[in-house]
Amino acid sequence: MEKTQLFLLHFAGGSSYSYDFIKPYLHDFEIIQLELPGRGRRMDEDLILDFNMAAQDLFQQILKRITSTSFFVYGHSMGAYLALKIVSMLEKVNKRASYLIVSGNAGPGVNDPVKRYLLDKHEFRKELKRIGGIPNEIFSNVELLEFYEPILRADFQISEEGDFNDVLPVNTPLFAIMGEEEEKVMKISNWANFTKLNFDYHVFPGDHFFIREQAAGIADILRNCKKKATYFSDFPSRFSSKN
Repeated sequence: MEKTQLFLLHFAGGSSYSYDFIKPYLHDFEIIQLELPGRGRRMDEDLILDFNMAAQDLFQQILKRITSTSFFVYGHSMGAYLALKIVSMLEKVNKRASYLIVSGNAGPGVNDPVKRYLLDKHEFRKELKRIGGIPNEIFSNVELLEFYEPILRADFQISEEGDFNDVLPVNTPLFAIMGEEEEKVMKISNWANFTKLNFDYHVFPGDHFFIREQAAGIADILRNCKKKATYFSDFPSRFSSKN
């Protein structure tokens, strides 16, 4: 039986290994972990600083690897912004995702006025500690921190300077997920503005990187989305209203 493909877009500072924690829970999906240049398997390539260039890079990767009639695009934090943009780009070439799943992000327009990528070294590192998700061993290792800082700054620039002026609500059902300790969690329903179809959301216990403790729950959501996608494809008229 053909598996639903699951394209995973990493968060700031992440790579194609960032979702290894959830793979054991998703044997019923074909998991495809993507990454931007300058990290992981693409360490020898230059970092991207522009949102549209980052989206184009990932869009091309996905376009080349779509082999199933059913595929999901999922992104966390920075990856959520990119996932929305890429799903919109795919629709323009008649490749419609079965579901868009976003997490750790309340969506375009709910922005923090602080431009993290412009902070000086001291303030930047304070902000990293506040956000969480970076192992203490990195902070205690000067060489590791110096290595990751340019990657994180580049990814924050992508995220914080993203342009959504040309992104209309997508014709793809959307599911948003956040941690209850995230600052913007009360605005999670903002994502409903970016789909013309079914919208739903769930809030888990945890902070911005709740995903690592909630892998099983996120996997359950993905499986439920797969059931809904099958239902909607059988009864397309049901797409006409948001739940």
